[in-house]
Amino acid sequence: MGQIVLAPGINPVKQRHSRRFCDSKPGRKSYALPAGKRGYTCRRLLERGFRLKTSWFLLNPVKLARLDSWRSASAVLLFSAAMAIAAAAQTFDTLADFNGTDGSNPSGSLVQGRDGNLYGTTYDGGDPTCSDTSGCGTVFKVTPAGTLIRLRLFESTDGANPGAQLLLANDGKFYGTTLRGGADGYGTVFNITPRGTLATLHSFNATDGAMLFGGLIQASDGNFYGTTYQGGNLACNAPYGCGTVFEVTPAGVFRTLYTFTGYPNDGAQPAAGLVQAADGYFYGTTEIGGAMNHGIVFRITGSGALTMLHSFCPPPDCEEGSYPESALVQASDGNLYGTTNGGGTGGDLGYGTVFKMTPGGALTTLHSFDITDGALPQAALIQATDDKLYGTTFGYEPTNYGTIFTITSSGSLTTLHTFCTEHPCQDGGNPIGGLLQGTNGNFYGTATGYQGANYGTIFKLSVGLKPFVSFIRSSDKVGKNVEVLGQGFTGTTSVLFSGRSAQFVVKSDTFLAATVPAGAMTGFVSVATPGGTLKSNQRFRVTPQIASFTPPTGIVGTSVTITGASLTQTRKVTFGGVAATSFTVDSDTQVAAVVPSGAETGKIVINTPGGKARSATSFLVTPQILSFSPPSGPVGTLVTITGVSLLQTTKVTFGGVATTQFTVNSDTQVAATVPTGAVTGPIGITTPGGTAISATNFVVTE
Repeated sequence: MGQIVLAPGINPVKQRHSRRFCDSKPGRKSYALPAGKRGYTCRRLLERGFRLKTSWFLLNPVKLARLDSWRSASAVLLFSAAMAIAAAAQTFDTLADFNGTDGSNPSGSLVQGRDGNLYGTTYDGGDPTCSDTSGCGTVFKVTPAGTLIRLRLFESTDGANPGAQLLLANDGKFYGTTLRGGADGYGTVFNITPRGTLATLHSFNATDGAMLFGGLIQASDGNFYGTTYQGGNLACNAPYGCGTVFEVTPAGVFRTLYTFTGYPNDGAQPAAGLVQAADGYFYGTTEIGGAMNHGIVFRITGSGALTMLHSFCPPPDCEEGSYPESALVQASDGNLYGTTNGGGTGGDLGYGTVFKMTPGGALTTLHSFDITDGALPQAALIQATDDKLYGTTFGYEPTNYGTIFTITSSGSLTTLHTFCTEHPCQDGGNPIGGLLQGTNGNFYGTATGYQGANYGTIFKLSVGLKPFVSFIRSSDKVGKNVEVLGQGFTGTTSVLFSGRSAQFVVKSDTFLAATVPAGAMTGFVSVATPGGTLKSNQRFRVTPQIASFTPPTGIVGTSVTITGASLTQTRKVTFGGVAATSFTVDSDTQVAAVVPSGAETGKIVINTPGGKARSATSFLVTPQILSFSPPSGPVGTLVTITGVSLLQTTKVTFGGVATTQFTVNSDTQVAATVPTGAVTGPIGITTPGGTAISATNFVVTE
């Protein structure tokens, strides 16, 4: 066997996709070699237990030590080891096999379109003249019956090697990313119509990011957000960069939100996309970096302010997991769930974990994989209509070639399917992408071409869950149109948002549009069809709105009337970030709240299960002066002023003469020095909320 040949310009140590195949069988692309192994022959890699090893593995200097440990651990586990027992009452079917010209090695999850078909990408295949005969990848659709149609093949100039899930956006187009290609060869953001017309929205140039493994999300503002694995600050992990977080509008206006600087300051190399949680913030992971250089979970605002919530630690001394490569999902309990590609208790360096995290950053490890029940999960979890979480593991041969599993929020894991290890095996193997629950209740996914069929497969798994409806966008305001996916919509008689009747238009048997009705609350949506009533797979979050408030200014203790929409489920009201002393929900359009002690001039915010509403203008908290001491003194005297709402003090005067020397000690105390030129008169304190004047004069003595 020959030496491994890596693609020109690709980082041989850090690049998870850099690979070429060892053709152990004529005409087959069955053996993918891990990146970062220059100088190793195919034979040596196969002997070391890396036959069919995932090309997605990050083999940087920090992680190279994992390989020998994994190889040793897997040698102990024989083929006769007891495998996890699959749950009963399920059916696994292979829907379609790729043949190379229609794509090869699908690596992302599938997405359901308005027409009821499934859409996805393949990393390789398509045009054999692109990327040294292996092809630059394709976009495809497949019917629920298994008819596979290639929509588009990439040609490098318009992108190459798409590795992430497509996103169905509000405009009916699919949006995605490519790892490479584009104008400068560092990857692209694109959209594509269901008929296959592709447009490049942005080509990366390394300084604004490079190498996109993660997909996109469409946020509540209508824009798209994602991450790049490399690029940005090229001095970090020189010369490749540690990755970025970015925003791009539907029109292609691009903005870098954050540039990672790596260990120990923040994360590095985000290998997955983001999720926007109910609090409006974005959450994500990086594969390395953080306090211990084993990856992080982070939160980032729409303006680019990033907070590290958790730093993963190195095994074996830490069993919580390491190297998170998947996106997070926010479940119905409000917590975030994800996986790590390594760590845990399943061996010296571990085979990955499933974890739960609160939005505040408290992490709980739910499960550690041990090869027999799966290994090396790389894809995001999904929450299905039975409230359980479902996912895939890539596997670790020779024990297994990947699994499909379900896990409860308390950590009880059940293996639903284990991909077979013998040749030939028609169900594929080594799934890199996660699962999609179609609105018919079945699960769909892809398996790579590293096992079984030469070029990869599309599969279906049925566990007996019922049909439902889903949303293209799961939150919006009253009066907005919501696009609903499902089946059997022809003849629909009603659409209800948490029991409120909505106006709707049936666009097709698999797609309808409904208007969020006045008075609707965050809750499930139901669609009454001739075949029965279908319930949504998740709660639709009705976003609250603040239209106005009165009075516009006031002291602590003032009752403020807030008007708007979707306020019935109000859980919290804040003034300048300080929670109101008390509030009363008068109706769906009105809340009365009391200005609390410590409140600062700032926006009023109302929190509901549907999200947050912020006032367009600030409520002005008027300061108060209650007393001062001493009551008199000459120029230079230090006077202590007590009152309320003094924290934002910008000016202090004695008899109308401003002092340049004052200190804000607390929200209730300011210390100021009597200035030159001061005359007997009241003391004044000015804040953004107004000016407070003392009830008595300060007497300036000689």
